[in-house]
Amino acid sequence: MAARHIDPVFLNSRIATSDALDAVAGCRVLAKVELENPIGSFKGRGTEWLCATILSPGETVVCASAGNFGQGLARAASRRGHASVVFASEQTNPLKIEAMRRFGADVRLRAGDFDAAKEAARLHAKAHALRFIEDGAEPTIAEGAGTIAVELLDAARFDAMIVPLGNGALLAGIGAVLRELAPTVEITAVVAQDAPAMKRSLEAGYAIETDHADTIADGIAVRVPIASTVAGLRTCCDAVIEVSEQRIFEAMQVIYRHLHLIVEPAGAVAVAAILANAGRFAGRRVATLLSGGNISPTLLRRLLDAPDPVDTFSPTTPRQAG
Repeated sequence: MAARHIDPVFLNSRIATSDALDAVAGCRVLAKVELENPIGSFKGRGTEWLCATILSPGETVVCASAGNFGQGLARAASRRGHASVVFASEQTNPLKIEAMRRFGADVRLRAGDFDAAKEAARLHAKAHALRFIEDGAEPTIAEGAGTIAVELLDAARFDAMIVPLGNGALLAGIGAVLRELAPTVEITAVVAQDAPAMKRSLEAGYAIETDHADTIADGIAVRVPIASTVAGLRTCCDAVIEVSEQRIFEAMQVIYRHLHLIVEPAGAVAVAAILANAGRFAGRRVATLLSGGNISPTLLRRLLDAPDPVDTFSPTTPRQAG
């Protein structure tokens, strides 16, 4: 049902594969490319569905974002006549800030990290009697993200799925679909080693905050988990693993080398998980998604200038999965 209300520019994203990537990974990698849309990430699926279903005419929405969710909400809201206010950390990728404003958001920058910006957004919404939208807590956002799993199941066969884990909407949506339609598929969630709050929380069964979430993977840099979602998220995956900053950057290099795609750090963590856990996925058909491509200028220069430390394979032409 959600797909009928989502702008088609976000749907039916291609699945990229590469024999050279498979050789590096030690498994068959099916990478859903969620970069080639107006906001450069998968977030438009959930924000489109949310704005189409739960908002009253002319209603203003408030959220916090590391950049991609804010773009999705701003675009979906403005297309339907809603104003949007997005709170973001002063540390946010400047290109993401610019994009949120371009899509119509009133962007308010705050000192501190993403979770500090979220608290400011919550207080602003309460003070002005506006609707606060929390990515990871709204079921419609997860349902929109779940369309990725539906498309994967329609297009390819796979026995494992790796999902980047931030606030949890992506895992909730994909996990719910796979548990219902493909219960034998093993689901692994991935966090950054330097932002471990979600891993600790899911393993403990309750929300565990950390003092810091200092990772280049800003899209999954969660310090304060959403307490009400932790128990449900644990049922959506079989395991949660973490990947180092080095592995995340290496994965970005491998993706660029073998799929010819520039992926932001949070979008590369699933491939990083494969590189860091070769034995776990060896010989299997592993589906994942490249969840975003909005890379900062500084990191882009580093990516383009760095030699590949992982392998010596030559670039190959990406193919569509059959």
